[in-house]
Amino acid sequence: MPEGHTLLKLANDLDAAFAGRPVRVSSPQGRFAADAALLDGGEVVRADSAGKHLFVEFAGERYLHVHLGLIGKFDLYPGTPPAVTVGQVRVRLQNETGYADLRGATQCDLIGAEKRAAILDKLGADPLKPDPQAWDRAWTWISRSNRPIGDLLMDQGVVAGVGNVYRAEILFRHKIHPLRPGRTLRRPQFQRLWADLVELMEYGVLTGRIDTVRPEHTPEAMGRPPRKDDHGGEVYVYRRSGQECLVCGARVRTEILVGRNLFWCPRCQPVFRSRAVG
Repeated sequence: MPEGHTLLKLANDLDAAFAGRPVRVSSPQGRFAADAALLDGGEVVRADSAGKHLFVEFAGERYLHVHLGLIGKFDLYPGTPPAVTVGQVRVRLQNETGYADLRGATQCDLIGAEKRAAILDKLGADPLKPDPQAWDRAWTWISRSNRPIGDLLMDQGVVAGVGNVYRAEILFRHKIHPLRPGRTLRRPQFQRLWADLVELMEYGVLTGRIDTVRPEHTPEAMGRPPRKDDHGGEVYVYRRSGQECLVCGARVRTEILVGRNLFWCPRCQPVFRSRAVG
């Protein structure tokens, strides 16, 4: 599933392509045809994201709301669309310079300002929003919870935009076992984790991929082959189950937590042992 950096980069690209101008809106597939007709010819005010949600705002406080889900894509192209549409295009945005086609999204609906506010109210702190206190709001939830930190980081009501890749990688970088209870973390420890997460995700917005390894662990520095994976990017543990840890050489492990695969190094991320007595 695309993570928050993907949605923000997409929002920035859509904003650059369409904001401030009227656009043609259509639904070649037909499932969004009625709402597309209401937006057709309207001016795009801006495109923005929140966590894993995308909002394309039209004049009159109307929003095209999209959640890509596991397989959704919203691709931009220059020029004019082909005469014959390929694939199931739910929504097409088009102006004189190019077009964007939405396929396979979990959610695609036309909403107003009130519904958008309700969606935002349910989201947790977003590492990609310029809010210096965001980490503190997330910490309030995490510091009171017995749930594993690996679960809490994926809860969009606690932290918005983090998915399985960033979850696995940020915990590795801070030597935290994914099953450690949230309330056992220390405040400065989480603050450092958050600052690192912000930096990694902001870099992801710029590059369009997730790279989490430090300079000394890149393929060039280690003399190893680059990673080959559909998701791209150089990572420490994500989807590396059974392979050697790039730092210590131990075998990366995996386990299912709340329906998603965890990845961690048993040596770099040891099981948490409480020092409490009694």
